[in-house]
Amino acid sequence: MKWLLIAIIVAATSVGEVLQAIGMRRHGEIRDFRPGALGRAASTLARNSIVIGSVVAMAVSFFAYLGLLSFTDLSFAVPVTAVTYVVETALAKYVLKERVNWLRWAGAAVVLCGVALVSL
Repeated sequence: MKWLLIAIIVAATSVGEVLQAIGMRRHGEIRDFRPGALGRAASTLARNSIVIGSVVAMAVSFFAYLGLLSFTDLSFAVPVTAVTYVVETALAKYVLKERVNWLRWAGAAVVLCGVALVSL
């Protein structure tokens, strides 16, 4: 059950963050921070199906994380779910078509090594 919840957390967080990036890129940069403009931006984003999908995915991740914490130590749960950084780096490269340099790949590899150490 522990590893199933970890897989759900990693998948849902990664999908949620990629959807969030796509949704915000389609919306565009928020440049006006006056209350009325922020309200209009929030209203527009609340109707954006990609952003809504992101929120749903992140909610799934959150509740799976709560479930994981109900029977495992925080000192295990936090580091092992950091594998999302590795998955998100790969998704950024191949789904979002971002340029990911060797330093970012090296950082992802270091995170993966840390996850491997904690999961033993």
